[in-house]
This record gives sequence, C-alpha cells and structure tokens, in this order.
Amino acid sequence: MNDQSKRPPATSGMRHIALNIEDMQACLHFYQNLLGMAIEWQPDPDNIYLCSGNDNVALHASPHPIDREKQALDHLGFILRKPEDVDAWYAFLLENGVEMCSEVKQHRDGARSFYCKDPDGNVVQMIYHPPLSAG
Repeated sequence: MNDQSKRPPATSGMRHIALNIEDMQACLHFYQNLLGMAIEWQPDPDNIYLCSGNDNVALHASPHPIDREKQALDHLGFILRKPEDVDAWYAFLLENGVEMCSEVKQHRDGARSFYCKDPDGNVVQMIYHPPLSAG
C-alpha cells in the first residue's frame, strides 16, 4: 500500500530532458541559434548541455541509428510567456526552414501552441499554457 503521507516534498517540475540524436550540429543550431538556448557544458564533442535559464536540454550523440518508429518520446515542450509569442515563434521557425507538424492552435483551456520538429525528428511543442506561463 502506498502511504502518501511519507511522500517527500513536491518536485519543482520537469526541467531537464536528454535526447539521443544523430545530427549534433543541426540540432545544436536548432536549440542554440533558433531557440536561443546557451551551452551550459560540453564535456566532449558527443555531449552538449543547453540551458534557457530555467531548464536544461542534453544532446547526446547516438552511437547507432535511431529507430524513430519505436521511440517512446512523443514531444518536448517549451513554455512561452504570452499567447502572441506562439504566433511569433511559429513565423520565425517557419521562416528559418523548420519542419512544422501543425499550425497554431487555440486550446479550450486557454493554451495556445504548435508543434514542429528539430533536425533529428524530435517533436517540439511551443506552448503558452496559463498555469505555467505566468510563473
């Protein structure tokens, strides 16, 4: 039986994701130059850790081809501060040749988002989500 009274304090949220990738330079360009993340640490050419100030994305060069059909990751999301930021990001990434998976969508809960792909095929959601965006 799970005794929730013994659960440690709540986490601060999920602020780190690690991706196995095949094209390090193209993915680095996407996360660093297009999304504006800074390199926090690069211990070697096969591992780069990027940060936007409140989260961390680790890029790990995969030693073997990645079977995207079997990958369990659905998508990763970046929180935007205002609903209009979603439209600005959509236009910017589209202008920079990023493959889009959807158009901008207004959700019934007040969220606004779209999906695109990084150069390695990972789906990225750019989202304004009221409970998270305000903080």
